[in-house]
Amino acid sequence: MRPNCFDVTNRSFTISPTIVYSFHPRLSWFTFASFASLRCNEFFDHMNQTKRTEIFRRLRAADPAPTTELAYQTPFELLVSVILSAQATDRSVNLATAQLFPLANTPQKILALGEAGLTPYIQRIGLYRTKAKNVIATCALLVEKFGGEVPQNREALESLPGVGRKTANVVLNTAFGQPTIAVDTHIFRVANRTGIAPGRNVVEVENRLMKFVPEEFRHDAHHWLILHGRYVCKARRPDCPTCLIRDLCEFKAKTKADVQSVAR
Repeated sequence: MRPNCFDVTNRSFTISPTIVYSFHPRLSWFTFASFASLRCNEFFDHMNQTKRTEIFRRLRAADPAPTTELAYQTPFELLVSVILSAQATDRSVNLATAQLFPLANTPQKILALGEAGLTPYIQRIGLYRTKAKNVIATCALLVEKFGGEVPQNREALESLPGVGRKTANVVLNTAFGQPTIAVDTHIFRVANRTGIAPGRNVVEVENRLMKFVPEEFRHDAHHWLILHGRYVCKARRPDCPTCLIRDLCEFKAKTKADVQSVAR
């Protein structure tokens, strides 16, 4: 018996064998399903644009001026902090930079520290040895190629050691006000769970977010989604009962309120 449905990002898309035959009598089920799977997300994208707008309206109402939880004063400090934050918490990075930045907060000053001088400040952060090398190498390139300033375009940023697409997006958005959307694990999870921008990888999710997030919300979308994923739509147990977009979210396995909490 031929299967009559397949699932993409937790959404069932049912197709009867009759429809398959009507599509093309000589087309195999596998070929049709492969084609349909590519179009399935687009089908749902067109279904919930009104929901997307309302989701971001609510997020904006709850937090009109969201921003990063990394502590920084200049674009360079933000760049260093984001490099250090890979696979680390913002809190651990802030603890480290609170000691580092008062003494060295420019490429020239961190270069003067050298890798050996930088390491003690960041050794409590995961992957600190690799990050120390990347920060020193980045500082050298900033001085050599960019006059000690953080570049304001993606290509130049991504040429720096330790700076990938996500880091570049964060810096462009937060330091320079560009409407980019950096996709980390929190945003990837929220985008897929809610149905805002389902995708199989971070680039696909980013492209969908850039396409479907209304322009008026695009600048702050990264911050709203990352904070929502960090504190509400958590990985292991999302806090659906307190979620302000619960009724708009397309996640099927919503959690319920704790019985003891309700009793209180």
